[in-house]
Amino acid sequence: MAPRSPLIVLLLLFVSVPRCCYSTAAAAAATLSSPSPSPSVRSAPLVPALFVIGDSTADVGTNNYLGTLARADREPYGRDFDTRRPTGRFSNGRIPVDYIAERLGLPFVPPYLEQNMRMGVGSAGLTNIDGMIQGVNYASAAAGIISSSGSELGMHVSLTQQVQQVEDTYEQLSLALGEVAVANLFRRSVFFVSIGSNDFIHYYLRNVSGVQMRYLPWEFNQLLVNTVRQEIKNLYNINVRKVILMGLPPVGCTPHFLEEYGSQNGECIDYINNVVIEFNYALRHMSSEFIHQHTDSMISYCDTFEGSVDILNNRDHYGFVTTTDACCGLGKYGGLFMCVLPQMACSDASSHVWWDEFHPTDAVNRILADNVWSGQHTKMCYPMDLQEMVKLKL
Repeated sequence: MAPRSPLIVLLLLFVSVPRCCYSTAAAAAATLSSPSPSPSVRSAPLVPALFVIGDSTADVGTNNYLGTLARADREPYGRDFDTRRPTGRFSNGRIPVDYIAERLGLPFVPPYLEQNMRMGVGSAGLTNIDGMIQGVNYASAAAGIISSSGSELGMHVSLTQQVQQVEDTYEQLSLALGEVAVANLFRRSVFFVSIGSNDFIHYYLRNVSGVQMRYLPWEFNQLLVNTVRQEIKNLYNINVRKVILMGLPPVGCTPHFLEEYGSQNGECIDYINNVVIEFNYALRHMSSEFIHQHTDSMISYCDTFEGSVDILNNRDHYGFVTTTDACCGLGKYGGLFMCVLPQMACSDASSHVWWDEFHPTDAVNRILADNVWSGQHTKMCYPMDLQEMVKLKL
């Protein structure tokens, strides 16, 4: 391995220094991770609540409360967000669930760990659960479908653990509101699930524990999808009926892998994208099979890959200048190192598809959210988009 430059060493030291006293830091972060949108006249919500399960594509501050390197609670993250401050979102501004909450007429959904800290473990009074009534976000950066995916970065909340937190929320709300009321709340609410990239980025592609010798790509994908199916069934058992299930983006087009695999002119890495496409196909097939077996459930699979490739192939139409270079990063394509200092960022993120080595900009997140909502730019969701889903009565 080539020796690191003094700048890289300095940056590594910066991000590896523990954030002192997590309980104190968490208390300070609570005021930043779930701000209200800019004041506006909001119509009545289209659904009672939005619940979010996922990884850094959906994390709004969970990892602010954990000992991990996978944190976005420092500048320049959040510089273009409503509050102009970092909140834990891995973007320069909003992420898709923020735009979706707005479409649903709901406030931004707060992190589960923040709510637990505020209400205290075991509290179930009406006042204490007020912040959870319109939704909770359980998503955790670096989390995967496999529990150990991303563990080299530190603590995270895996898919299975997040579903357990949903079950805990169900119990907490039932104690305060009664089980009939909470069953009805969950049946009518939207559950947004976006997870799986880290099982490739931090597990399969790194060949952790020799996984590539034990599983061919299609076998690994089946393992992942079977796990997702079980967790969807666990949610179904607590009356979850409306689910938006996000497919994976073109991971092989991220600045990180363009850099790592030595892409000469910004060509995506086909090997990685082919594995992701195969996973997405299996995920879509599973969701279709699930709603066939559980006819009172609504699961819409949304093809993030398809929506993202449309943006990459039509950058001029969407107003992007570059589809390869991260706005914030180091090295060719900005994919050599994570975004940790404001000085590393470009001046105008809206001209970039990618914000950092793995995550898209606010501008891309808005387009993808529009597609989830109504297929405004390109059809992504099957068998129906979110706008259609919320209109249907159970």
